[in-house]
Amino acid sequence: MHIRNSAKAIIIREDKVLLTKNQDEDGYFYLFPGGGQEHGETIHQTLIRECIEEIGQQIEIGQLLHIREYIGKNHEYSAVDFNIHQVEYYFNCKVITENHQKPTNPDSLQVGIEWILINNLLQYRVYPKQLREYIVKHFNNVISPVYLGDVN
Repeated sequence: MHIRNSAKAIIIREDKVLLTKNQDEDGYFYLFPGGGQEHGETIHQTLIRECIEEIGQQIEIGQLLHIREYIGKNHEYSAVDFNIHQVEYYFNCKVITENHQKPTNPDSLQVGIEWILINNLLQYRVYPKQLREYIVKHFNNVISPVYLGDVN
């Protein structure tokens, strides 16, 4: 087994955050754009590539806001994710193109992208769940920890 690095974008514009919209047997769920680092890529290169693939947009990467670990055996999807150990780096980002390109390589369950009102974020099925609270705090200029630990 190995530990996988992943880069994620927190893209806030006005009072909304941009998420990928996905669908499984339980309905819709939302994720922050981004994904796994490939051999030879920096974490920033990973995030730029993943945003083109998932949201079809070029981004500008800002401050690292959070680091989250996901050790699958400790969470609700342990039956499926038992062997997964992932470290995710969440960066404050901005969309720098407004050409509304289609995603070039969306995730298998991805059905679109959606701007969600930050004040309504807790009403949505967003993963990681705990990050929703920190996004609301960030939007309201409340300082949150950078390292979040093994949370879902």
